[in-house]
Parts: sequence; structure tokens; C-alpha cells
Amino acid sequence: MFQKRNLTDMIQLLKEDQAFSRQIVHWHTIEEKDADYRDFPEGLDKRIVHALQQRGIEKLYSHQADAYLHSAAGKNVTLVTPTASGKTLCYNLPVIQRITEDKDARSLYLFPTKALSQDQKSELNELIDEIGASINCYTYDGDTSPSIRQKVRKAGHIVITNPDMLHSAILPHHTKWVSLFENLKYIVIDELHVYRGVFGSHVANVIRRLMRIAEFYGSKPQFICTSATIANPLELAETLTGQPMHLISNNGAPSGRKHFLFYNPPMVNRSLNIRKSATLEVRKLASEFLKNGIQTIVFARSRVRVEIILTYLQEVMKPIVGSHSIQGYRGGYLPNERRVIEKGLRSGDIKGVVSTNALELGVDIGQLQTCIMTGYPGTISSAWQQAGRAGRRHNEALIVMVASSAPLDQYIVQNPDYFFKQNPETAVINPDNLVILVDHIKCAAFELPFKRTDTFGGAEIEDILDYLAEERVLHLTGNTYHWMNDAFPAHGISLRSASQENVVIIDQSRREKAKVIGEMDRFSAMTLLHDEAIYLHQGIQYQVEKLDWEEKKAFVREVQVDYYTDANLAVLLRVLEVDKEKKTETAAFGFGDVTVQAKATIFKKIKFETHENIGSGPIHLPEEELHTNAAWVQVNDDERQNWNDIKLEEALLGTANVLGHVAALKVMCDPSDLHVFPQIKAVHNEKPTIFLYDRYPGGVGLSQKVYEQMPEIISEAHRLISRCPCESGCPSCIGVGGSGDQTKNNALRLLKGWKG
Repeated sequence: MFQKRNLTDMIQLLKEDQAFSRQIVHWHTIEEKDADYRDFPEGLDKRIVHALQQRGIEKLYSHQADAYLHSAAGKNVTLVTPTASGKTLCYNLPVIQRITEDKDARSLYLFPTKALSQDQKSELNELIDEIGASINCYTYDGDTSPSIRQKVRKAGHIVITNPDMLHSAILPHHTKWVSLFENLKYIVIDELHVYRGVFGSHVANVIRRLMRIAEFYGSKPQFICTSATIANPLELAETLTGQPMHLISNNGAPSGRKHFLFYNPPMVNRSLNIRKSATLEVRKLASEFLKNGIQTIVFARSRVRVEIILTYLQEVMKPIVGSHSIQGYRGGYLPNERRVIEKGLRSGDIKGVVSTNALELGVDIGQLQTCIMTGYPGTISSAWQQAGRAGRRHNEALIVMVASSAPLDQYIVQNPDYFFKQNPETAVINPDNLVILVDHIKCAAFELPFKRTDTFGGAEIEDILDYLAEERVLHLTGNTYHWMNDAFPAHGISLRSASQENVVIIDQSRREKAKVIGEMDRFSAMTLLHDEAIYLHQGIQYQVEKLDWEEKKAFVREVQVDYYTDANLAVLLRVLEVDKEKKTETAAFGFGDVTVQAKATIFKKIKFETHENIGSGPIHLPEEELHTNAAWVQVNDDERQNWNDIKLEEALLGTANVLGHVAALKVMCDPSDLHVFPQIKAVHNEKPTIFLYDRYPGGVGLSQKVYEQMPEIISEAHRLISRCPCESGCPSCIGVGGSGDQTKNNALRLLKGWKG
């Protein structure tokens, strides 16, 4: 009979296993840490103290006590501590205390996802019941029934919502929320680090609108923000809220022993430096833990990868514990599906979960013991968030990061000090991005008229107001701008995506019972939901029968095939305006506004086990257009004369591959936030050029940072390629675009010329 091992035994076994040890590049152990306690603050309601004691909480962690005291003193607070450190009490205590002192006091909680909102509401209502106070706590989101909505607006002491609902359903209808806005004492923003890039830039403007309405009703609420570890929490919180903040970063919570392993898959082809698939290695490792009954979470970077790994693991585990004990979790699943999975993880009925970064956030999913990452998540902050899902309090935990052949993954595993000693990422937002700002000024004008002298979050906006008046969106009467358009502005503005509307996915396997099984943004749908695409959902394969682009519907049918699909995007980039330029003897660098036209062209069918290409087909979809910012580097005329076209094109392709990854490291963003695009003859200068552009409309400041750091990025790219052990180029440095045996040398030659 199979003898199950516990996690400690498994860790010992891994240390002794030679085949496993050969692939471990770095084994980092973080020892357990004791708690730093504080007594309950004086003046805290005795009912609250008693309720906490009933839960076994005799004292607060130091950061919880500090958050309460500074909030009670009237300060805006930003709290930065790791996952599972009891951040919830940091805002619940001051909020509940205030409501016990003033029955009219109101608070607004903002969470980035509905799953988090539901999770927090359950926990908060349990605490309120134990206290015995008459405090009404409600969630207000898309799932809230119309019959309850009126009650929430009138009687909700604590309203839990998300930025999307605040933007489109609460602020435009503020006259229905008078009791909330007149008595608003606290605004809680959880998972602050999520509000970066385009989403954060939008939310900062939503907060500006919120504060404008609160001021209109005579209230001046305090902020309590909580965040995972990032490099600039204070700056981010102050930019997001427009308010001065007090930072608390002394984590007083205990933590168990953690083993953090960097695993590099075995080499398949040494001369090409090609390694075994990270996906296959993750399947092997996860299977071992799951067979031993060790609750495991596997993270993958894309929806497709989640479903591929889930399919593998369900097949492996079916004869042992049944495929139902392994579940997937990602954006696009319907709310009820997600609730069932979360509950199963907490109860232990579900032994394994394969997730995108949707489970990176603080949804309570119980006591997971092992975390396996399929590749580097893209940022140090995300990696620590994912690692924090395994092991709570004093429990031992194992985290394994399995590297892919991608340059970023190889850089991280070969440079562990960079990961363990580097500051986490800087969260970049740009609330004054003109595209975003104009949209929210329209929304704000619909909510309340603007005076000519008004500012918006400190920004001077008279020019924008005049422009909107000229466009007959606003009407100027005396010194006041009034909304005059028929349209309702908030409904046409998405906070999360450059695309305004999602594509709905409809399963028509049984035509008499067609049902919606998910949704996807338009830009992703081009490559994942085209005709004949294999769409994977909860480990089940669906073939896309038809993508109705006009109606935004994808009709799918359940199939069983041994392949998945991957699509190509064709990109055309034009420079609209050059804002900054600098030249050296060997290169020229630029930054400015660009337009990007993208079109899905062909798709490939890729076999599951071998990952070989077994067929392809065309994609017939219209192109999408993006106006954004880009940084670029170009080859000078003198240097151009030293190259023939074939070698230069190979050098550009290889160099672009590594520049994109190094730039993401240097400006500390997710690689998917920056796109890289090489052109042998750029439209604006007719020179060989590599562009790096923000993938968001109007840009959010990433490519500007690339422009400022371009010399360092070029030097680091040269170092990465020159240190790669391959002979002529490989997926871990210049990619697989080159065909000649001098491709690697050509890329090095190009970068060396740019270095000067």
C-alpha cells in the first residue's frame, strides 16, 4: 500500500534525490519568525475586545495596534506587510470602533475583485455578530439583487464594493447615496499594489471624483490602504488618493519556516541551451506532492497555461483521488464556480488548484503547504505574493519556482541575489494621462458641474473643460460648465482594459441548453477565441465554432483533442510625434507618441506532450488600433553601412528579444506591460529601429522610464547574451528567430556598437 509522506519528509526526500538536486540552482530557507505583540489600545470598545478574545486573540500584532492608533488620531494610513499577516483587522478595528461611537458613521471598502469583496464581507459579518453591534455591512456589486440595493444605499454602515461599481453605479447616482456621502468617515483600499499601470491611473481619477462628491456633501473621509510589499507604497498611496499618508511597515505577525527553491529544468540540447518544458516539469513536481495528499497551488502566467497544466494533473490524479480534487481558477470563471473552489480549498476537499495571478490576492483559501510557479511571474512583488499563499503562521512551506527558457526566467534563477536582495517593483501610475483624465472629467461633470476655477485632483483642467464645451459635451453658463450630452459617460469607460467591451463565451455543446461559461477582453479574444481556436476552461477543451466580432460573442463546443492553439499577431507601428531625442556617436535614442495597429494573422496547432506544430490556419479578424508612448533606439547611418541586410535583421530580432526582457527588469514592470517591436526600416526615420511601447492607450510612463535608462538596459542586455552558455543563440538569450550560426555574435556586435 502507498505510504503518504508529510511535507517535512518530502523536503528531506528532495534534498537526498540526486536527479532533483541537480536541477536546483538555489535553495533559500527563511527561518520562522515569532510574533511582536501589543496590548489592546485604551478606549477600544469592550465588546470588540471580548469578541477578539473569543476568537483566541489576546493581543494585537504591532502593526495592527499602530494602524489603529494612527487612524484614531485622524491620520491617513498605508500599511505594508506580507500575505497572511492579519491586515484585515488594521482597517476593521478603527471602522467598527467609529461606528460604535457614532451610529450615523459610514465607511466604504474598495477591493479589486468581487471574490475578495465576498470573502471580506463574510469575515466582517462574523465579527460584527460576535460583537453584538447593530452594524449593517453589505456588498454592492454586479451580483447584488435590485431588492437589496435600496437597503444598502440607505442603511449600509459599511459598503463593500470594487472600483468598477464605484465608477459606474455609485458616483453617477450619488443623489441616491446621500446618507453614505454625508457621513463618510473612512475609505479602505485593500491590495493597493494592484492599482498600477492603466488600472491604477483610472482608479486614481475615480478617487478624485469620490473626494469631490464627498466634499460636496460636507464630509472629509480618512483613508486606510493596505498593500503587499512594493518599493514605493507611500508614493503610490499618495498619488492614488491625493492625500498625505503615514506609512506602517513593521510586520508584527509570525511566519513559519519557508523553503524557496529555484529549479532549472534539465537541458535537452546543450549547444542550443534548450531546456525541458517548464510545464512538464511542473506537472511532474505537482503530481508528487498531490499524490502524498499535500495541498498544493500551482501558478501559471496565462489562461491557456493554467488549463494545460490542469488537464495534465487531472489525468494523473484521476485514479488516485479523482479529477474533481484538482481545480482551475482564473479570470473568466463565473462567480459561483469561484466560490465553490474557494470553499473546497478551505475545507481541504480540493487538494490542488492551478491558478493565474487571480489567487495571488488575499482571498482566504486555507492552509496550502506547497506553491509551485510555472516560470517567473514577471515581478518580484508578484512572486512574493504567490509564495505567501503557502504556509500560514507557524506552518512549514515549500515554494518552487520552475524556470522556463525565457531570458527573464534564466536571468532570475542565475542571479538569486537579484531576487532575494533587490527592492520589489515600483508601481507606476499616471493619473494625468490625457486619455484617462478627459474620460473622468466627463464623468465628474455629469456628477457635479465644474466652475471655471476648479481643479481636479490638483490638476489644472480649464483647457480640457473648454475643449469639451467646444465639442458640445459640456455647456458653459457664466462661470459654470454643465453636462449636456445625452450619453451616460461612465458606462462607456472600462477601468481595466484598453478594450471597452468583453467578448462573452457561450457553450453550445447542447444547443437546447446553451449557456455562458466565461468572458474575455477583445484584445485577448483576437488570439484566444478566433474561429477554430481550442479554448480551455476548467480542464475541458472547447473548439470555437464562431467568433461573432460585431456582437462580441464566441460560440464554443466541447471537444477532445490532443493539441492546443497559439496565434500570431502582426504589428505595424508609426511614430506620431517625437518628444525627446538624444544621440551618441554610435546610436540615437528617442521617445514620443506612436500608433500601433495589431492584427491576428495565423494560428498554430501544438501537440500537448511534444509541443510540436501539427497544423495551422488563417485568422480573419479586423485590426485593433492603439495610441500610446514608445521609446526607441536606432542604428546610425555610419553603422548601417557595416551590415548586410540579412545579418542586420537577425541582429535586430535577437537584440529586441533580450531588450524587452531586460527593460521589464530595469523599469520593474510586468513584461506584458511593455511590448517590443523591431523594424528593419522604420516608417518615421527609414532606419533599423527597435521600439519598446506601453501596451496601454496614452501610455502610463513605462516607456519614458525605458528612454531614461536605455544605456543601462543596453549594457545589461549585452551582459546577459555574452554570459549565456549557448553557442549561436537560444531561447534564453536572443530567442529562436535566427537561423545562422553567427546570430548571437551579430546581436552582441549590434549592442556593443550601441554601448559605444
